[in-house]
Amino acid sequence: MSKTADVLKITGGKPLKGYVKASGAKNAITKLLVASLLSDKRCRFYNVPNIGDVEVTVALCQEIGMQVQWDRAAGTMEVITKELKTSYVPQRFSGANRIPILMIGALLGRTDEDIIVPTVGGCAIGPRSVDFHIEALEKLGASIEYRGMKKEGAYFAHAHNGLKGAMITLPYPSIGATENTILASVTARGITVIKNAAIEPEIVELILFLQKLGAIITMDVDRTIRVQGTRRFYEVEHTLIHDRIEAASWGMAAISSKGRVFVEGAQHHNMVTFLNKIREVGGGFDIKSNGIEFYYDGPLQGGLHLETDVHPGFMTDWQQPFVVLLTQATGSSVVHETVYENRFGYTETLNDMGADITLFRQCLGGKQCRFASQSFSHSIIVKGPSQLAAKDILVPDLRAGFAYVMAAVLAKGTSRLSGLHFLDRGYENLAFKLGSLGIDVEREQPEQTAVPAAEPAKETIATYT
Repeated sequence: MSKTADVLKITGGKPLKGYVKASGAKNAITKLLVASLLSDKRCRFYNVPNIGDVEVTVALCQEIGMQVQWDRAAGTMEVITKELKTSYVPQRFSGANRIPILMIGALLGRTDEDIIVPTVGGCAIGPRSVDFHIEALEKLGASIEYRGMKKEGAYFAHAHNGLKGAMITLPYPSIGATENTILASVTARGITVIKNAAIEPEIVELILFLQKLGAIITMDVDRTIRVQGTRRFYEVEHTLIHDRIEAASWGMAAISSKGRVFVEGAQHHNMVTFLNKIREVGGGFDIKSNGIEFYYDGPLQGGLHLETDVHPGFMTDWQQPFVVLLTQATGSSVVHETVYENRFGYTETLNDMGADITLFRQCLGGKQCRFASQSFSHSIIVKGPSQLAAKDILVPDLRAGFAYVMAAVLAKGTSRLSGLHFLDRGYENLAFKLGSLGIDVEREQPEQTAVPAAEPAKETIATYT
């Protein structure tokens, strides 16, 4: 994986044209690796992306006792956790990503020891409270306590009397809280009913994997998930869904740059809401049997109203690149962010590049959201079209990072993006894929001469034990 000090140089002004393959879903494989800790059986995964978040999750699971064989070039990974060597996740994983908190749900049914995990991390897009996680796990019989440790603190959890099925209603359909509750419910005695659960495609992916592993799980149309506890597990082979965030990202980049890109692996049924908004703004797409072709279909029209929401609503991780798309549309559009309260910080840099984006604290939407009475700037008005200018940019988080990549592709001149470790968390071989689509891009290492983005290694096999 690349160095954090690397710089991505992008010279804008060219349309994206060609073919790109969406990688396996980041938000699926990281959770499935944790889910595999429930059993001592072998699990084999296909279509595994070679990205930073997978590396971190692998290292984290190794600490617990997982053995991993990862063929990065082939995109395959085989894991097995025959026994736990510890239930303590070291403090160095604090803030690495959001995976450590899910260790609690996965390990409660496998050890009587105290489970110690560091605080939640990830991108700086607003506090990610774990209250929903803790309340649900406590209803299942867990005892969880937060303690200050050094600078960051950690959560201590155990279920000395075992877990027992319960009726749980989540206050908000949180993805993480739903995942944690499902993981703990698999080994709980009896039946657990989770109401107001998240139903994202990645949640369905977790359920499918757990069913292969041995769990008995049903999901109803009213956001209700039922889990019947079990202790009998099986070996699993599982092919990951393609990443719907990456697929949409390439689609928006193609349309905004007046190009045409076929995204292999883009799945229609997981992108319905997104594709509706693409049509509303005047973008073009054709659904194929193995992907979606996105293309510029004439001048883009604003006047759009967009609200992010939990699935099946418009995904919050689609919002940032879509705002860049809206800077190229004629007229004014409204975007209301209802999932995270602090997700428009990136717009300041876009304005510096020539965009016309105004922030509001009010809910500019068809409904008031849970941030209505608070002081967060969680609505914007975007006016376009705008000619963007190149800029040196420090990437603050993963999804804002791709928005900046899009802006650099559209801008006049050469932009230099640093903080690439955020992009490397979720976008596999980004520089190579950009270059293959006709973009002038170079990835520089400190004190080295810039070189064209290289094709990924043909054979890279790593074994972790």
